[in-house]
Amino acid sequence: MKQMKNVFTLTAIVAATFFSMQSFAQVTQTDIETAPRAKLGFKGGANFSNLYIDDVNDENMKVGFNAGIYAKIPVASWFSLQPELIYSSKGTKATYNNPILGSGEYRFNLGYIEVPVLGVFNIAKNLNVHAGVYGSYLVNANIKDVKDNGTINQIADLDEESFERFDFGLAGGVALDVQNVSIGARYNRGLKEIGKEGNLSRSLLGDSKNSTVSVYIAFGF
Repeated sequence: MKQMKNVFTLTAIVAATFFSMQSFAQVTQTDIETAPRAKLGFKGGANFSNLYIDDVNDENMKVGFNAGIYAKIPVASWFSLQPELIYSSKGTKATYNNPILGSGEYRFNLGYIEVPVLGVFNIAKNLNVHAGVYGSYLVNANIKDVKDNGTINQIADLDEESFERFDFGLAGGVALDVQNVSIGARYNRGLKEIGKEGNLSRSLLGDSKNSTVSVYIAFGF
């Protein structure tokens, strides 16, 4: 899949950075700093999420948001560790058309508390690539059935208890640092099915996993 290829491409970039670019990688720091230092900050932005769904006609991107805090801990002039604590809204829109249900759209709104742990590789003075893993916990879920005639029904049988509470996966992206402000983009690829076995969510979603592109702005202090 195209999105999976992006992960492999990013991994290759990180590996190349580690083995061949560390000798001339630049320090990401502000003009008034003489050496890299640990930073704490907050960040937020937009999510463009989807699920891999096999049992419906269509799948569409859902727009959400992400917001939280992070720390950036220098290990070397060219490398830092970046743990984060983020609220991230994910999900998808999926259309259907069959003789029993009629036609309409399911809207899956899933809210997670997410903990990414990333390695940040400075490839230029103000540019980095980052890659790592994340774990997350589902704290809320809201699933709606939106009919083509405008009727909106919340599916009462589906809430956060209907889904797997824990998710985990891979994360990677790029960021531009300007003084204490970072602007970045990241791709998260879930590795765990989100539908709970024996539940309606599993029947609807099959082996679907989270897939999210995030853009964000971060402020460090």
